[in-house]
Amino acid sequence: MSEELNPFKNAQKQIDKCAEILGLDKATHSLLREPMRTLIVNVPIRMDDGSVKVFTGFRVQYNDALGPTKGGIRWHPDENLDTVKALAAWMTWKCALLDLPYGGGKGGIICNPKEMSNGEKERLARGYVRAIAGFLGPMKDIPAPDVYTDPQIMTWMMDEYSVIVGYNEPGVITGKMHIAGGSKGREDATARGGMYVLREAAKHLKIGLEVNEDNLYKPPSELSNIPDEIPKGKNAVTVAIQGYGNAGALAHLMVTRLFKNAKVIAVSDSKGGILNEDGLPYKKVKEVKDKAGSIVNYEPSKKISNEELLELPVDILIPAALENQITGKNANRIKAKIVLELANGPTTPEADEILHRNKVFVVPDFLANAGGVTVSYFEWVQNLSRYYWDYEEVYRKLDAKMTRAFWEVIKAMEEFKSKNIDPRTAAYVVAVRRVVEAMKARGWV
Repeated sequence: MSEELNPFKNAQKQIDKCAEILGLDKATHSLLREPMRTLIVNVPIRMDDGSVKVFTGFRVQYNDALGPTKGGIRWHPDENLDTVKALAAWMTWKCALLDLPYGGGKGGIICNPKEMSNGEKERLARGYVRAIAGFLGPMKDIPAPDVYTDPQIMTWMMDEYSVIVGYNEPGVITGKMHIAGGSKGREDATARGGMYVLREAAKHLKIGLEVNEDNLYKPPSELSNIPDEIPKGKNAVTVAIQGYGNAGALAHLMVTRLFKNAKVIAVSDSKGGILNEDGLPYKKVKEVKDKAGSIVNYEPSKKISNEELLELPVDILIPAALENQITGKNANRIKAKIVLELANGPTTPEADEILHRNKVFVVPDFLANAGGVTVSYFEWVQNLSRYYWDYEEVYRKLDAKMTRAFWEVIKAMEEFKSKNIDPRTAAYVVAVRRVVEAMKARGWV
């Protein structure tokens, strides 16, 4: 893996840049560059055929100056420690940026859940929790779902932890099924939080996104029942979405329901992309995806590659796939006015410099996709109090958090205007200041 594509090296470059701007002392800077705790476990699981397979898992607790660590668990055949460390670092800044009382953490297991039965997944979920249980707790470290994990897996993990401690403890895991203490609104929180930030970014850049106030706080089930209406004319704001998993598909739904004049013209998944400049209706595209497992056979459309999608002349580009999609090699060809990073780490530091120079406004991942951890925080609060909120209350609180964080980033950009910092660096300034203040208050440095 080249250094530019190593996610943890990129995370360190980003903190180095911020440390220089803030003039951090050497000890503080050093403490922020590495995780405070890293756990590697080997989990033996009996498979359905009677064999025993050993899975390697990770849990990284990056920094807990602001509170217990918080972060998802990824199941992926290509999972590795550097990716988990980078994501734990980004979770630290994400929680701090949204002013949540959390530090950052992340977990992962090297496995291919697509090749596993439900029984094997349950045994792996429970085995992983048993292996790391001493590091978990609602006041210590609170996992959540991420790539290829879901509310059912989180519920199994919560149940296993409850068995270990001897009482029901829903607050140890977020992103659970509703019946087991999950929060309403968690299922679409990442995409919805991104839409609230996108609305503010469009205001800041004077891009004429027309907000549909009637739909702003409706749950996905109600939004899905609204007929597709593709706007026409010169005032239509064009959108391309890379990645059509949970976040990408929900982004397609929400961008076309929360904004009256937004038109999604291109989407892609792991098998390729499709383009229709007249617009892609959410319901029909999602139906093809659900039936065939991919969007590539949707008609009418032109087949394009993921790389071609990134370079389309759209107003808004939403990377919602994997890391390192926009690099020093293709950044000069990005034509979007706004890049809304729903994925984690889709833009490398080299690409950031090029995009900023080309006046492309990047809403960084740890702001754009912070809706997930924010509603996870709401779920944790509800679990601790045993009092649960309705959809509208969750969404209004999420809107307020995301909006406040966006304008704090803009304020930081203005504060360091002489240094011409980009939005990601400004978001780092806001987040790192909070973490450093907590570290100093606690006497760590």
